[in-house]
Parts: sequence; structure tokens; C-alpha cells
Amino acid sequence: MKQLFTILFIGLISLSVNAQDKVAKIEFKSDTIDYGTVEKGSNGVRVFEFTNTGDAPLIISKVSSSCGCTIPKKPKDPILPGKTGQIEVKYDTNRVNPIRKTITVISNADTPTVALKIKGLVVDSSKKSVLEKKDKSIVQQ
Repeated sequence: MKQLFTILFIGLISLSVNAQDKVAKIEFKSDTIDYGTVEKGSNGVRVFEFTNTGDAPLIISKVSSSCGCTIPKKPKDPILPGKTGQIEVKYDTNRVNPIRKTITVISNADTPTVALKIKGLVVDSSKKSVLEKKDKSIVQQ
């Protein structure tokens, strides 16, 4: 009887080890998007593309931003092995400032947390810069 339990126990252990061999892997085309210099009020939507290079379905459970000016959107359905997906990011371009934000992706992949970055500069061309040269000289000749 002891031998039967031992054989069953070893069989269950080996099944659980084999079940853990299949993992999802997330591979992004790029982990940074550079907006460059964009005009105030322009389209702030950009897309991070990724592929599930693992052999199990990839489930993205949470995507969050470092501030409220950036709104990420995660895929709703699992990404099957070998398939691609997208994480859409919308930055509020009505804020005239440099862009330096982090988007955190949490999934069931072998690397469960991935940090993505966006960068750039939003400018308002209707306003003059204080650094531009003035046309008129202060000194009269």
C-alpha cells in the first residue's frame, strides 16, 4: 500500500512540474516611444506593439501610468503564442511641457512586470519664446 501511495505521489509531482514548463513571454518591438516635438492639442495616441514568444496564452492583467495625463489601454483577450498585441497610450497634449512618463505592464509572462516609457516635448507655437532674439536693438544709432 505504501508503494502505491509513493508511486501516485511521484506521478502527481511530475505532472505538476511538466505543467509549469509552458510559460508566456512578452517581447516588445520597443520599450520606448519618442513623441519628438509635437504641437499643443495634437494627436497624443501612440501604440506599443508586442508578441507572445512563449508557449502559453499571455494575459495582461493591468496596465497603469505614472500620472493621470497618460491613459494606457490594455488588450481585453489573451494573446495566444506567436500572436501580436498592442497597448495603446494616449498622452494629453494640451499640457505644454517635456514628456517623461512610465507605463507599467503586469502580466502572467515569465517577466511579470515590464516598464515602458514615453518621452517627447509638447510646444505651443502660438506663444513666443523668451529665448528668441528680438528684431530691434535697444541701442539707438
